[in-house]
Amino acid sequence: MNNNDPQNLFLSFMDNISENISTNNLKIGVIGIGRIGLPTALCFAEKGFLTVGIDINIKLVNEINSGDYPLKDEPEFDKIFDKVIKNHKFSATNNISLSLSECDVIILSLPTPMDDDNVPNYSALLSVGKNLHDYIKSGVLVIVESTVEPGFIENELIPVIEGNDCKHKKNIDFSVVACPETANPGEILSDFKKLPRLIGGIDETASKITSDLYKHVFGVDTLLLPNCKTANAAKLTANVFRDVNIAFVNELSLLFEKMDIDILQVLDVCDRKYNFQTHYPGAGVGGPCLPVNSYQYLNTAKKTFDGVLRLIQVAREINENMPNHTVELLIDALNEAGKSVKSCSIGILGISYKPNVADIQLSPSKDIIEILENLGAKIRIYDPFYKSQNCFSYIVDNDMLDTVENSDALILVTAHDEFKNIKIKSITEKMKTPIFIDTRGIIDKDLAKSVGVIFRGIGRGFSNK
Repeated sequence: MNNNDPQNLFLSFMDNISENISTNNLKIGVIGIGRIGLPTALCFAEKGFLTVGIDINIKLVNEINSGDYPLKDEPEFDKIFDKVIKNHKFSATNNISLSLSECDVIILSLPTPMDDDNVPNYSALLSVGKNLHDYIKSGVLVIVESTVEPGFIENELIPVIEGNDCKHKKNIDFSVVACPETANPGEILSDFKKLPRLIGGIDETASKITSDLYKHVFGVDTLLLPNCKTANAAKLTANVFRDVNIAFVNELSLLFEKMDIDILQVLDVCDRKYNFQTHYPGAGVGGPCLPVNSYQYLNTAKKTFDGVLRLIQVAREINENMPNHTVELLIDALNEAGKSVKSCSIGILGISYKPNVADIQLSPSKDIIEILENLGAKIRIYDPFYKSQNCFSYIVDNDMLDTVENSDALILVTAHDEFKNIKIKSITEKMKTPIFIDTRGIIDKDLAKSVGVIFRGIGRGFSNK
């Protein structure tokens, strides 16, 4: 073997990474230590790898290095955090140049938000790609856990890492593997331990090494795919499947409300059929994944063949209209009570985009609040994960009763566990008017009717009119 041949040198670099997996003798850099990146870094550190978390958020970096675990709503990682901080296996920094020059494996866990035109914004990844070009050492394995559209890694990220000067060349100085994260916020540790990882790289050697590394750290199966774009397509397809099916039940909800059919009863019996997968209606689909993933596919179609994926486009329109429909249900209920939404006090229960997680990214609650503001309503908010915090220009109440008392109506937007224990009679007795809008199907409709509540629920029918 000619050790001066670039390809042989690359294989030597990859062999070095492979040989050091079992001994944990690699330095791991995780760029982006938020909801997914921090738990990922902690898992590598717990396994014994010297791990550094890299982030531009200086406040977050300082918080971590002072021993303060930031993800209070993500169970079990606090124990891992304390352990790896104490044994000095994990630290955080905003010094990207020094960190990159020392790392053998670099994991990208950066956000991919949408701009105002619903086009995915990859500026964070591309900026880091430029840093990789400037600072990485030869023989680095770059793993992209960020969710990106198919082709982004091959067509945009890799050319930035290589640079116009070709300072680093793919499959010679570095390799890139897509391993899109698939964990569910609030259940990340459980998902890390049980969900197989999707892996697709720009060469088979790097893909195999990544597979070995993730099996070693997480103890899960890996699904090897032929390239990065296929791995990214698999991640998007799983999430967009959910977005489209939620739109399906949301649209049925509009029909069932007119026909006095309760969609929860329909879904319950459909769920008994072996090939039916239940999705539930709601006030909208939020968070950093599902809405963005659908637009990533729509963006891909536009760039690839100047076309539109019609089903996905319509699904987005349906789901994005659900905050409007929620307010329509409220107006109908207020009309029944002889009231107008203008100047009424409306209590919002839950602003997170999903239950039991402190995350308001693209939450439908924001749209509902803005619509109500434009109609002249007075807003109070309660969410157990945001007590006393300023959210959407409101200070969130410390106690649910502060939101409930003297309100003209309540809208339950997020199905936090605390709200599942609501006693509808005792709650509505404290209101000016017993109006309750349940967008998540957790209130017993017949019980609400029996105690004199003016009840509306998405897809629940209007049998109490």
